[in-house]
Amino acid sequence: RPGLALCAGCGGRIQDPFLLRVSPDLEWHVACLKCAECGQPLDETCTCFLRDGKAYCKRDYSRLFGIKCAQCRAAFSSSDLVMRARDHVYHLECFRCAACGRQLLPGDQFCLRERDLLCRADHGPPPDGTAAR
Repeated sequence: RPGLALCAGCGGRIQDPFLLRVSPDLEWHVACLKCAECGQPLDETCTCFLRDGKAYCKRDYSRLFGIKCAQCRAAFSSSDLVMRARDHVYHLECFRCAACGRQLLPGDQFCLRERDLLCRADHGPPPDGTAAR
């Protein structure tokens, strides 16, 4: 429906023969659909992510809004295997004892003190008398 739609990017009427519809109610001039962070043009060749009415490329969306490793603060890729401790998420290689550096494996007992993971040998008895698994 060129001529009836308003561009979500610039607010102007879309009279172009082509428009990009990103969601059911957001339409864009082809030239206006760009990443709000880096300015990369977003078209049919790249993935577009929306947040609060703004469009982002995959890299910037992951960097700004994706879950990050509690240890290295890097974002996760879709193929990463992760370890969880309470509400913290870690890359497998980052899931290590803060005192001795030993990688913690599934089934190992550990303690989470503030942001630090401690293996059983380094944490001693937990304050409440229980170990996390």
